[in-house]
Amino acid sequence: MSNEITSQKTFSIGGDLTINRLGYGAMRITGKGIWGPPKDHDESIRVLKRALELGVTFIDTADSYGPNVSEELIAEALHPYPANLVIGTKGGLLRTGPDQWPVDASPAHLKEALEGSLKRLKLDQIDLYQLHRIDPEVPAEETFAFLKQAQQDGKIKHIGLSEVDVEDIKKAREFFEVVSVQNMYSVDNRKWEGVLEYCEQNNIAFIPWYPLSGGNIHSQEVLQKVADKHGVTVHQVALSWLLNHSPNILLIPGTSSVTHLEENMETANVKLDQEDIDELDAISPPVGG
Repeated sequence: MSNEITSQKTFSIGGDLTINRLGYGAMRITGKGIWGPPKDHDESIRVLKRALELGVTFIDTADSYGPNVSEELIAEALHPYPANLVIGTKGGLLRTGPDQWPVDASPAHLKEALEGSLKRLKLDQIDLYQLHRIDPEVPAEETFAFLKQAQQDGKIKHIGLSEVDVEDIKKAREFFEVVSVQNMYSVDNRKWEGVLEYCEQNNIAFIPWYPLSGGNIHSQEVLQKVADKHGVTVHQVALSWLLNHSPNILLIPGTSSVTHLEENMETANVKLDQEDIDELDAISPPVGG
């Protein structure tokens, strides 16, 4: 992985869906524990509308966020969608209560989840459908075969995966083109560096979830030092590092606040120099890179 600064502003998912690399993750517009409706419905609607005003062309969601709530709010706020907006959603998790995420990637469940997402988002085809998790109780080939068929049926345009290793991606690519991988990754957690490198080499979008380590990055003195140098927040530095780290990284920081959304979007204006990059690279040694 190169440690040179990347200035690329856009990325083409699957080679034909060109989006701004700084997007929005719509998990946080639900209730506590990602369960039920948001505390402030109107603010959630304002966040979604403001995201588009600020240049967001990629929104990431899932049927399990709420469940259903995030997708319903997106449609309420933004449908009919502008032509340049790409909505990615996910299936493969059940919800049994707040902060509970059992896996079910069986074809039967995915069929129900996909049909539900299409209906809630008011779409005939989902631009990017991502498998939320590979199910250890279901042969991966059955899950992949279902996704391939759904794509052939026209219900899905492109397919992505989440929380997978390189071998998982290779196995999936025997069934369909994998255009995105969504793994936990941040400036202080580079466990999946090898996956990121594989994705970059194969023009697969890499979408870090938990890009701010749940806010725990405040503990990093280097981040604070760089933030102070540029007069920005540590969150903006952590996000900027990701944008600079690899041209195929797509950012989806989530928030339920317009103020925080605007702060996150200002990340695009943070200009890290090579010294900053070198210092930030040293925070967490890459694993498998």
